[in-house]
Amino acid sequence: MTTSTVKTNLLGLTQQEMEKFFDSIGEKRFRAGQVMKWIHHFGVDDFDAMTNVSKALRDKLKAIAEVRGPEVVSEDISSDGTRKWVVRVASGSCVETVYIPQGKRGTLCVSSQAGCALDCSFCSTGKQGFNSNLTAAEVIGQVWIANKSFGSVPATVDRAITNVVMMGMGEPLLNFDNVVSAMHLMMDDLGYGISKRRVTLSTSGVVPMIDELSKHIDVSLALSLHAPNDALRNQLVPINKKYPLKMLLESCQRYMSSLGEKRVLTIEYTLLKDINDKVEHAVEMIELLKNIPCKINLIPFNPFPHSGYERPSNNAIRRFQDQLHQAGYNVTVRTTRGEDIDAACGQLVGQVMDRTRRSERYIAVRELNAADDLPQIAVNRI
Repeated sequence: MTTSTVKTNLLGLTQQEMEKFFDSIGEKRFRAGQVMKWIHHFGVDDFDAMTNVSKALRDKLKAIAEVRGPEVVSEDISSDGTRKWVVRVASGSCVETVYIPQGKRGTLCVSSQAGCALDCSFCSTGKQGFNSNLTAAEVIGQVWIANKSFGSVPATVDRAITNVVMMGMGEPLLNFDNVVSAMHLMMDDLGYGISKRRVTLSTSGVVPMIDELSKHIDVSLALSLHAPNDALRNQLVPINKKYPLKMLLESCQRYMSSLGEKRVLTIEYTLLKDINDKVEHAVEMIELLKNIPCKINLIPFNPFPHSGYERPSNNAIRRFQDQLHQAGYNVTVRTTRGEDIDAACGQLVGQVMDRTRRSERYIAVRELNAADDLPQIAVNRI
């Protein structure tokens, strides 16, 4: 009777981890750089194609290692050029990755979890409940898949993917270690060589993990704000009950100060008709952010079935934007992209479990929220 050996997936290993791997199998550390270039620069998942690696080492790698990205279930292309991939991860669930072209910029929106535990009331992902964290290989695998899809291998100066945002399915800070490893690979010259200013992590406000983030990486930070006061934010973003606005904004300021550069916090604010889109909300927001260097992205709500919310009128959106502009803020209104393929902000749903299991998990998540214990899923490590 033979025992099968679990192979090491090299796709998600950072440079340091790759060097340790080659050390552990009695090989020189420089092999890490060679193999990383084949994987990330050339999109290669076949060791036999790594021609500057000896045949003996290739045979050894085939026995103990693999390069395995998530399974691509489907790829859809919108009339506006937006692309959406549905990929299946190890848990059996599917997650979604979205590419948004705009001029010379190509932004890839990457998922960190199958489903989401935070239950924000206006987000379709949260309505599924939480299924699983993605591995580092499954997070960076979304970049790997998209890069190959555009023929951006071998790596060239003119890349299709210029920016990566951790704004897909899930709360990135609740999958801390795997997300940080993947972001290191995005920025590593042996990975995708993307500037730290062009890799952005978006959070709903897991305060202890924002503080922990500054110890590990210096990517750009975006805050999903969505309300200018605690009472309203408690309704829209339930994690606010544990980490209210004053505490949250102080942690964001600490993170931005740790970067030691003139970089600004991005504020994301989904506009919901008659909920958070009134002039008085804009006035509150101006006061709330008055001491925080930031830029503001207004996101008109993208409807999905049974949400209970509506998109504000164009006049209401413009009025809200003008109010912030007059106070001196840099404000943009995010254009809805990929709506015809359900790829717009807040619409990502993947395929998380069957309906019965999803309902059970959703109820459990709501109970955790009510008990105010939810963030311990992530923060028990610090």
